[in-house]
Amino acid sequence: MVTSAAPDSDPYARRVLARMADFFTDEGTPWPRRLWDIGSVLALEELCEAGHWQAHNVLAPSACDWQRNELRALIGPDQGLGDRELRKEINLLLQNALVDPSPERRRLKEIIGHVRAGYLDRWASALKVEEDKRVKPERFSRTVAAHLLDLGFSASHLKVWARRLDRDRATAVEIAESAAELARTSARPHEVLVALEKVPGRRELAEPLDHWRSKGEVITWLKDNGHDPAGIRTGGGFVYRLDALDPYGAAEQARQLLDRMVARSQYLRRHRGGVVPVPHIWVAGHSQPVPLAPPARGADVLSLVHEGHLYKVDSRRGRIDDALELAAAVNRGALAPAVAGGWAAVESLLVHADDPKGDGERSGKAIAADRMATIIACSWPRAELTTLAHRHSPSEPDDLSRAVAACTTNREAARLVVNAVETTGAEVLALTRPTGYSDQAAAQRMVALLANPRSQLNDVTKAFRIAMRRLYRTRNIILHGGATHGVALEAALRIAAPLLGAGLDRIVHASYTENLDPLDLAARAEVALQLVHGETGLTTVDLLEPVR
Repeated sequence: MVTSAAPDSDPYARRVLARMADFFTDEGTPWPRRLWDIGSVLALEELCEAGHWQAHNVLAPSACDWQRNELRALIGPDQGLGDRELRKEINLLLQNALVDPSPERRRLKEIIGHVRAGYLDRWASALKVEEDKRVKPERFSRTVAAHLLDLGFSASHLKVWARRLDRDRATAVEIAESAAELARTSARPHEVLVALEKVPGRRELAEPLDHWRSKGEVITWLKDNGHDPAGIRTGGGFVYRLDALDPYGAAEQARQLLDRMVARSQYLRRHRGGVVPVPHIWVAGHSQPVPLAPPARGADVLSLVHEGHLYKVDSRRGRIDDALELAAAVNRGALAPAVAGGWAAVESLLVHADDPKGDGERSGKAIAADRMATIIACSWPRAELTTLAHRHSPSEPDDLSRAVAACTTNREAARLVVNAVETTGAEVLALTRPTGYSDQAAAQRMVALLANPRSQLNDVTKAFRIAMRRLYRTRNIILHGGATHGVALEAALRIAAPLLGAGLDRIVHASYTENLDPLDLAARAEVALQLVHGETGLTTVDLLEPVR
């Protein structure tokens, strides 16, 4: 076993909570340690919605069939779906097309209600067995975290919840029971203040509204709710009453209302874009103001820094420049533009005129999602191995730590970890930092990868393909369906953004260091997934490297 910071009576529970902390950290969690999929309940709701869009020619029948078949395979190990009548009914329904209207789709809508009720209670019951009969901590943590986020809880609120469980040394069953209790929570009204510095047309457009508050009323509201108004410059504001599961969720709803308000102000002839908000949102009963700027969604393209290209812009523009500009909204932009721009970046880089035509499963623009998925999958091993190399911190320097310190590239450091783990096992890594349990989980994933590279890479490629195709479907619903409120819109972007950043990072790196076209990088990734650990000697560390 990998060395941990301290022994624990229930390491299963500690690993579950450590991974949940990864999933609930908005900024700072490396992309390989984030959630890669939505939960089963939301996936069923998404499939049901897809039938509606298929009937309106927004989604192709082949896309909906692919989505349904992938879901059938994914939900197999999900113990929250029961093991008798409920699961049997779900499996029967997923064998049929679910076009709207159809008897099968109507039955699916009913089944989803039964699945949602008691979903986490069934997980809690399934954990009441000996540890060696439980699902692995990774699957349990991913399943519960995804479900709670899909329900609408904010990551910030859930992180506090997970920390409390960890502080109380909760067992695995207690974690599941607490999650089930949390899932039964109903949204409650929150009073939220959005203050504005500048309010064009205030007298005739804002003041007549019931939820408008003057400058003096804003100051009074802040004082009445225990906030210090010192230094706040405001010309007034709006107080909304919003139903949400937690204060951060209420603040996010207010943020989206403000985004719509600011967007409307762009159409003014005078004072165009003149609505200027105060940089915080206040929620009654919540002790701290919530920053107006939302947490970034984790799309990091660090090659711009590592290759020294952040400020190297001139009058020449290439496809990489266009793609980075298109995807810029992914991190903090409004949902619909972020989805549309993110997918546009993928399509601009990874679609070609000679791609398959027709109605096939890999026809049309969906192939761009598959190509991006292969690039991301091939970048995963080195990304995780590099993190482990730098997290290895024995109490006294050893051969591995000294060798890692002497490395000049991440590739070298990753290779050192591979060699050490293959020679000695995961116990060679001294993972004693506060992230120890998360690092241990990563080390075990790398052990599994090195033992069976093709199978493990195939699994992660499938996960990334599902995420990128979901982004594509969501984009089609927005642009072709004219809808910005899809059931999986927020979740699709939450999952896809860090993966999109990882893929763009490798594309940017290959372009700057090799002048390699994105389609050629995708071809390299596709070939690597077939050749890894075979007669050519290709290793998991070098999947995206050129042949030397």
